[in-house]
Amino acid sequence: MRNENLRKARLEKKLTQDQMAKILGYKGKQTVANWENGYAYPTLHKAIQTAELLGKSVSYLFGYKYYHLKGRSYEKPLKSENWGS
Repeated sequence: MRNENLRKARLEKKLTQDQMAKILGYKGKQTVANWENGYAYPTLHKAIQTAELLGKSVSYLFGYKYYHLKGRSYEKPLKSENWGS
């Protein structure tokens, strides 16, 4: 399922997929396109960088929920239907 929140946030900043990918350290737009099309998830580190770049929360952009169990933190993507449309 498509990640419309990420796409909308990127467009609000007037960035192309290629521009955003290069800012985040990727060679081309394919990684960002895969995130927007729901084919892949970023690492937590890249999700945080993306959230900072776009001025949105990681949870809003990617649907991550954080769990803290026995002194350790874990992240887990939510199901894509929980993403905004």
